Amino acid sequence: MMDKAALYDVIRKPIITEKSTLASEANAVVFEVDIDATKPLITQAVETLFGVKVKAVNTTVQKGKVKRFRGRPGRRKDVKKAYVTLEEGHAIDVTTGL
Repeated sequence: MMDKAALYDVIRKPIITEKSTLASEANAVVFEVDIDATKPLITQAVETLFGVKVKAVNTTVQKGKVKRFRGRPGRRKDVKKAYVTLEEGHAIDVTTGL
């Protein structure tokens, strides 16, 4: 069992987009997570921090875009997203702070 401070490092922030709002209708919540986080670690973090039961976790890595910084080409960081499906009867309100 990890301490709460380490679990807050696993889950960075909720992602609130049109697609994540549609996912919330299917009892799922989308989080930006640490790039090295595993599915069992994400499950443990969500269950401990929010007090809910997790049904499934799907992850995806969004590759960083190539952009220009001060006239020179640069690259944004890769971002890992976790689509966390919750058990029936459980919910997380991402509009409020932790």
